Amino acid sequence: MERERLYGKTLSELSGIAGKASLPPYTAKQIAGWLYRRGAPEISGMTDLSLATRNMLEKDYETGLTAPESVAAGSDGTRKYLFRVTGNRFIETAYIPDRDRATVCLSVQSGCRMGCRFCMTARQGFQGNLTTNEILNQFRSLPEHGSLTNIVYMGMGEPLDNLEEVLRSLDVLTSEWGYGWSPTRITVSTVGITGKIKEFLEKSRVHLAVSLHSPFDEERQRLMPVQKAHPVREILDTVRSFDFGRQRRVSFEYIVFRGVNDSPSHVRELARILNSIRCRINLIRFHAIPGSEYASPGMAEMEEFRDRLNAKGLTATIRASRGEDIGAACGLLSTLEQNKTK
Repeated sequence: MERERLYGKTLSELSGIAGKASLPPYTAKQIAGWLYRRGAPEISGMTDLSLATRNMLEKDYETGLTAPESVAAGSDGTRKYLFRVTGNRFIETAYIPDRDRATVCLSVQSGCRMGCRFCMTARQGFQGNLTTNEILNQFRSLPEHGSLTNIVYMGMGEPLDNLEEVLRSLDVLTSEWGYGWSPTRITVSTVGITGKIKEFLEKSRVHLAVSLHSPFDEERQRLMPVQKAHPVREILDTVRSFDFGRQRRVSFEYIVFRGVNDSPSHVRELARILNSIRCRINLIRFHAIPGSEYASPGMAEMEEFRDRLNAKGLTATIRASRGEDIGAACGLLSTLEQNKTK
């Protein structure tokens, strides 16, 4: 019988396991310490637990850490790891070094149900939510784990469509009994599910990034069908109503498609709808995917669009393109691997 995985459990869940086994209450913190601070790969290595306790736990539980299946290394230092998850599916995790920063980009689902027209992951369709274990395993089992400075939930899938597991993973990452990371080093990106943004903001302390890509309703709906059910105006209303404080920030991700969403009218409308929100716009040059109708702009076009936004009083920056030689766009590697298994 398959054993339950301990890695990814919150302190309250570990307390429940300890109570069920009639173990002292402090056992939960001991286990959490080994899982998240001291890095025990196996229960047998949790040496401040008695041998009898370790043997009892090993009957029903395992730590549940799994190594990546493969890696693609880019010329700029970016690496993309492929992990196998439940149901013999594959997900991608990106490691992105940049001077004194090292960022891991986590996936939260296998496939995605949001249907964005420019995304390779969307072409897979929705295959399943990742568990907290599978989300955090990408972080812990990365060979570069020890050098990481930032975490972004910007990989495969929509975080707010798997909100319960995402919140549990954030609890592990930011709690003192877990990894103790500052929330200011973590960003969660979303297309904007109006019924869940408020819950996410209230139950976490990490940064929010909203995928915008167009300020016009009809155009955004063509790019992102989710706009029909979750209009951007409702997303912005929620953001405006929330007090982010001084440490927490909101940003808007804006993939630039040549001749589609980079005109002067887009600049004016972005300035209008974002006028009352203290935010940053991250401009991202489109990474081409097979069979796409969209094209990437040149750097001069990106800079001109950025400068027009800044001239309107917005704070816009261009995110450097990374890992293009290894298929950096989300979903390319996992789609190829899953096609092999069919």
